[in-house]
Amino acid sequence: MLAFTTLSILYLRYFSIVLIALSSFMVGFDLMDNASSLPESANLVLIYIMYKYFYAIDMMLPISLVFAIIASLVELVRTNALAAYYALGYSKIRIIIPFLSVASGMIVIYIALHATNFARSNEFADNLRETSQFIRPTSNLFFTHEGSYIYFGNLYPLSKRAEDIRIFTFQQGHLKEGLIATEAVYDQGYWNIQKAHVIRPPETFDLKGPGIVVEDRYNLKVLHEFKPKILDQIYEGKANFTIGDGLDALELLENQNVDVAKIKSAMYRIFVTPWFAPILIVIFFSYAPVSARFLNLSFFSFGAILATLMVWGILFMMGELSNNKTLIPEIGIISPIMVLGGIMLWRLGNPLRRVRVKSQQN
Repeated sequence: MLAFTTLSILYLRYFSIVLIALSSFMVGFDLMDNASSLPESANLVLIYIMYKYFYAIDMMLPISLVFAIIASLVELVRTNALAAYYALGYSKIRIIIPFLSVASGMIVIYIALHATNFARSNEFADNLRETSQFIRPTSNLFFTHEGSYIYFGNLYPLSKRAEDIRIFTFQQGHLKEGLIATEAVYDQGYWNIQKAHVIRPPETFDLKGPGIVVEDRYNLKVLHEFKPKILDQIYEGKANFTIGDGLDALELLENQNVDVAKIKSAMYRIFVTPWFAPILIVIFFSYAPVSARFLNLSFFSFGAILATLMVWGILFMMGELSNNKTLIPEIGIISPIMVLGGIMLWRLGNPLRRVRVKSQQN
């Protein structure tokens, strides 16, 4: 128990240092790049920095977990603490469990944060920089829902309100009616329209038949369960929505003949991609020397950092390709993690095979 606490504190200390350093570097770079376009209000600038820190944590937390294990292993080997643990009878599993426990706990917290507006921190920061507002209206939304074509001139997700609405309903490939309204409010699962103009074309183009019918309708309820956040995030092509928004969108759009690859990609990047950190922790631990006499620590740390950056870059690139629908999410996001998992199992299998060979020789 004492070793678990000691190793956990060591790992948490290095993790905190690395995460704060990387996040501060990222935020500082952003401030230098956008200093001239920041709001004049000091309060808004502070809020902007806070949201940028949240976004930096979102980006850097998984890779900070890996850098922290590299620093921890170098510290243990340099001070001969790792050799001392082995001499006291500690197995590799008992030594690595504190690191994996802390890393897994951090990833669970990281995933849970994406159920909140933490996932939209970068969007809020950009809105503050460009308009001095947290939420800006989304304009010119055009989408389909249950066979109808819908146009929103302006959408206000925060107030759940839309302006300049057009809804065109089709039946068997022919226009059945068109609905025009100035405003709609989302409430109790529906978009409520107080007053709308409905235009119905003639069923047949007969000069003697009835022409276009125009009438007013009141208190209409349309677009069931089409939440404002789904409209704002999904149809605008944004991928920084929360877990709840993503799951709602998948449930709603699965039967609407809408491509949900972007939504799946975002969900996989939240739930699957961060687990590359524990996998790399196990791989690097399997390569860590018992003592500094058996391996150059500078070479080990340089190789581990370079490998981490390469893996992180490949995962980021594959995730972006999946987000842009160049690759399907299962290949672009899940497959690389499975490959890393296979490498981890192979590294874990080598010591076991050596132990079996030695036992057979004896």
